[in-house]
Amino acid sequence: MLLPHQLELLAPAKNAEIGREAILHGADAVYIGGPGFGARYNAANSIEDIAGLVKFAHRYHSRIFVTLNTILHDTELEPARQQIIQLYEAGVDALIVQDMGVLELDIPPIQLHASTQCDIRNADKAKFLSDAGFSQVVLARELGLSQIRQIADVVGDSATIEYFIHGALCVAFSGQCNISHAHTGRSANRGDCSQACRLPYTLTDHQGRVVAFDKHLLSMKDNDQTNNLEALIDAGVRSFKIEGRYKDMQYVKNITAHYRLLLDEIMENRSEFAPASSGRSEIFFRPDVDKSFHRGHTDYFATGRKDDIGAFDSPKYVGTPLGTVTKVADKYFELEIADSADSMANGDGLNFMKKREVVGVQANTVETANKEAGIWRVFPNEMMSELVGLKPGTPVHRNRDHAWEQALTKKSAERKIGAWLSLNENPNGLALTITDADGCSATVKAELKLEVAQNPDKAWATLRDNLAKLGNTMFYAEDVALNLSQPWFVPASLLNGLRREAVEQLEAARITVWYRPERKAAIEPPVAYPGETLSFLANVYNAKARSFYEKHGVKLIAAAYEAHEEAGEVPLMITKHCLRWSYNLCPKQGKGIIGVKGQIKAEPMTLSSGSESYTLKFDCKPCEMHVVGKMKPHILKAPPPTTANVQTIEFYKAKPEGYGH
Repeated sequence: MLLPHQLELLAPAKNAEIGREAILHGADAVYIGGPGFGARYNAANSIEDIAGLVKFAHRYHSRIFVTLNTILHDTELEPARQQIIQLYEAGVDALIVQDMGVLELDIPPIQLHASTQCDIRNADKAKFLSDAGFSQVVLARELGLSQIRQIADVVGDSATIEYFIHGALCVAFSGQCNISHAHTGRSANRGDCSQACRLPYTLTDHQGRVVAFDKHLLSMKDNDQTNNLEALIDAGVRSFKIEGRYKDMQYVKNITAHYRLLLDEIMENRSEFAPASSGRSEIFFRPDVDKSFHRGHTDYFATGRKDDIGAFDSPKYVGTPLGTVTKVADKYFELEIADSADSMANGDGLNFMKKREVVGVQANTVETANKEAGIWRVFPNEMMSELVGLKPGTPVHRNRDHAWEQALTKKSAERKIGAWLSLNENPNGLALTITDADGCSATVKAELKLEVAQNPDKAWATLRDNLAKLGNTMFYAEDVALNLSQPWFVPASLLNGLRREAVEQLEAARITVWYRPERKAAIEPPVAYPGETLSFLANVYNAKARSFYEKHGVKLIAAAYEAHEEAGEVPLMITKHCLRWSYNLCPKQGKGIIGVKGQIKAEPMTLSSGSESYTLKFDCKPCEMHVVGKMKPHILKAPPPTTANVQTIEFYKAKPEGYGH
């Protein structure tokens, strides 16, 4: 658990290599998937790889969290327990958990973090999870600053508040979406979402009138809290989480570096805060959130409900505005660049809109057509005849800046820890002590007969310069102290050997002194859960989870949706995103369809895509939208998903009904 004054930048990693780069680019902690039971189906990693990442991270006193945040079938509890033991032995600092059954298992004393899949929306839920033994709670992405502050005030220092600051947004409250399982057998709660939210839909009102046709009505823009970091700190957030365990190396480098620089700037001005790990990262490129994949930017509900949170036109990445087409020829087109500082490169990825369709263009080669006017000539990979709709006046975006991306394939950051070196003489020779910024220290001695240097001034400088050459080590010299009675002659080979050995011992000392806090003890007797009944939305999928809630006073517990006990229509998705609001049909807005202004009621609407249709119901008091539907008969009749019947899930992956991937 973090200290109240520590700020943690938490980065994602698809694999250990990306995790190492996240740390070098400034991450105080990294979260990564283990061999199984993580909520990203194709982002698994071996225990050996994770152990290597842990060792690398702990050199910087950064932490490694492993996601074990799917709901577990009874047959999976023991394999999950064995995996937890292996992760603990590998040195992992904490597990990110959704299934309360994990707390009932006989596992090592590893710290537990409550996943955002736990649907933590209010202070009562957050305080309960803290009291039950969670050291860190990941709040729902939909919460605003005032709600976060209320939760932080109630939880206090008993648990760290974690909040997503960047990346893709699930339209549903996390853990409250069952559309994927209802129609494909692929459960989002088990890390295998089919992403129905990215499909095009048609919205009709209660009289059958079309409100929106063939738009991506459940697709959100991407989360970006760049402008809210200080407000989030003041609200009580201490762990700042970047989404993206499916993201590539360039994304993680770019976004981690972006927020590292912002947090460092805040801490420079506010000395009451400090980073949660050691060292400082030097970034060798200019981070730019617009150059990594995104669907547009939104701060979602952090500063209140907005009209423009949806990426309704396209869930694709269109990139940044580049320029306007000025000429179309048989083999090329010309483009006037909007920003004179911009340039183009062979291999750039471009696109333009043809009605509501994003048309991609790969720039094979580019050349300057008129430098003074900022005109570039683009020879695309595609035949010009294929680029229907490209004409003079067409705006063009760039979603792949080839030159910028190439810079990120090379070494793009390094992270070093300040160290103080002290060379001292003793009766038998010399001793070199290195002490780092965390107070870790190592001393190495060398026996030699001290001889006076022939050139005293040069000797002082040579000794100081040679000791300060920490080169490719993880340290840089803050200061070199020469505690000598006079400038002795010391062979360069001996001095270099002293320095190398001292650095090796200091690195080892840093790992030795690293303290991994144990699991937080739950309050005894068990505190009462804030409620006596749980619907299928609580995602109780095994006997251990049921036992957990019974122990905490819950009397009526429904099985998770994946148990196939909900045959009728239920809310398949609960979301803060409201389509009535988006189209000015909310009674609170005082607007509406011509002729019925002021008379709008929260009546059901219909959302349809292909042959699938859902009823939209609106709970106006908490300002939520419920997407109502039911499970397909063949899914309902299938065995509840476990790793034992993974072949069934693979079949649905290959032949999904209704929804694509």
